[in-house]
Amino acid sequence: MSLKIAAWNVNSILARLPTALKVFEEVDADIWCLQEIKCEDHRFPRLEIEAAGFNVETFGQKSYNGVAILSKHRIEECVRGIPGLEHEHARYIEAVIAAPGGPVRVASIYAPNGNPIGTEKYAFKLAFMEALQSHLLDLLKNEECLAIAGDYNIIPRETDCHDPRVWTNDALFQPETRAAYRALQNLGLSDAYMQADAAAHKYTFWDYQAGAWQKDHGIRIDHVLLSPQAADRLESVDIFRKARGMEKASDHVPFVATLN
Repeated sequence: MSLKIAAWNVNSILARLPTALKVFEEVDADIWCLQEIKCEDHRFPRLEIEAAGFNVETFGQKSYNGVAILSKHRIEECVRGIPGLEHEHARYIEAVIAAPGGPVRVASIYAPNGNPIGTEKYAFKLAFMEALQSHLLDLLKNEECLAIAGDYNIIPRETDCHDPRVWTNDALFQPETRAAYRALQNLGLSDAYMQADAAAHKYTFWDYQAGAWQKDHGIRIDHVLLSPQAADRLESVDIFRKARGMEKASDHVPFVATLN
């Protein structure tokens, strides 16, 4: 029995609820790791999401950030925030999913943007990635089926953007940023996209400005990293581009990893 795990920066669940419900139905993922829900926990549209067949756990924040896990299976052992990293942002939620093929630990991650470089915002981006690395090192000792899914705000390769020159001075593309992403892989985590596809110039984000969507001037910044136990089960990946052309679309689209 396959298990579909989707990462999606929804860019305000309240503003885009009808579109989101359509996307949930069309993609038909078992687990959704959402980012930028942009609402406090009590304002999350839990009734509508539960009516669509999901169990819900949220880590919300007023107007900004916010992450959630939706699952068609029972959710257990929920953790909010990266242990050891003290800050006021709702950027990380982790839980164990009681999936039919065995338990799967998933995390929904919304890493800091970090712009402009040379500021406290960029320092926080690197500190977040360092704390994440430390936490994942501990989790990997458990030898579980683990997926860390979400908006990493990192462009891993030059071919993960339409034109590297545009991103030279952006926090998403700095050498230190990309090194922080490789450091996670060096723990033994697999980038699901690179494992199952790895084609150049496939994107998960298109800016609202300058006709980026119409020109296909995108970037790949939404990723699913898998533990060895999860990577062994990876069947396929998919970028649900259709979502970007929908009414009231997020500037991100879902990235889906299917495990056997």
